[in-house]
Amino acid sequence: MNPRHTPVGTSRREFLAALGAGLLLPAVTGLRSARRDPTLAERLGYPADSRLLLLHADDLGLLHSVNAAAITLFENGTIQSGSVMVPSPWFPEFAAYAQTKPALDIGVHLTFICERPNFRWGPVLGAAKVPSLVDPNGYFPVSWEPEREVNLAELEAEIRAQIDRAATLGVPATHLDAHAHTLQWRGRPVFEVLQKVAREYRLPIRVGRNWYTGYPYLAQALGRDGIVLDRSVTIPPTIGPDQWIAWYVEAIRGLSPGVTEVFLHPGYDDGELRAYAGPRLSWGSAWRQRDFDAVQSGAVREAIAAVGARPISWREIRRLLPDGSAPARN
Repeated sequence: MNPRHTPVGTSRREFLAALGAGLLLPAVTGLRSARRDPTLAERLGYPADSRLLLLHADDLGLLHSVNAAAITLFENGTIQSGSVMVPSPWFPEFAAYAQTKPALDIGVHLTFICERPNFRWGPVLGAAKVPSLVDPNGYFPVSWEPEREVNLAELEAEIRAQIDRAATLGVPATHLDAHAHTLQWRGRPVFEVLQKVAREYRLPIRVGRNWYTGYPYLAQALGRDGIVLDRSVTIPPTIGPDQWIAWYVEAIRGLSPGVTEVFLHPGYDDGELRAYAGPRLSWGSAWRQRDFDAVQSGAVREAIAAVGARPISWREIRRLLPDGSAPARN
């Protein structure tokens, strides 16, 4: 089984650039019916023309610098949600904070790669139980290459282990996503494993309709009744450092009706983060500082107020799943 299914001629970097530029449209030919289904906003109890905004921080638990920056954004009310990398060394630190804030909206950022060769981690279950998921040294690989063979039963077991480990440390998940979108963008067999676990745990998965153009199997797997964001976007690698705030302001001002998630990667540009990131610019130390600064800037706050965007959380979205309302965290 080939775990990676990137459309011909479309790299992950190119796809992210298109996401950030708003070039991928949510409509998919042939998926619309004559009867108009309720929008996600309507299912959540809002008018169809509502602009609902989810500001979400990825990579919580990656480093102390990332945790500290994200905690600042939670404390000052800038972001509504985030997701934790359970196998990462600094996850327990963020978990300790989350235990003091039971209302936090925290998902599991399911992690199956560690892309920096000098900062490694491995599976929660241990390398011996999931050998197809690790490299010869017992760590997650730097990336999932197209030829990589992954045992789907091992993948399912590790997904469960990461969700359970988060709950054990006081962070019961409100939703699921994946580091580098490894589980959403690597083909239908991998995505269906994620779907299976998500159904059993009653957790929504981060998927945007604007992804359907690049990954049409998502629409097929989720069907008409699946919980799907109207848009899920992030700042693309093509944006210059001096255009960071302008990109966020334009993204907010251009919000269409519906549910839009903007996911960011905050951090402090300090010695720890620079040592981790090395010379890489994309999602590096300065990148994460710019994300941290831009999202809480006055210009972005003014743009949110100007368009009347209403903040929502994954916790609200989760209540749409069967079997009643999501249980309160304890």
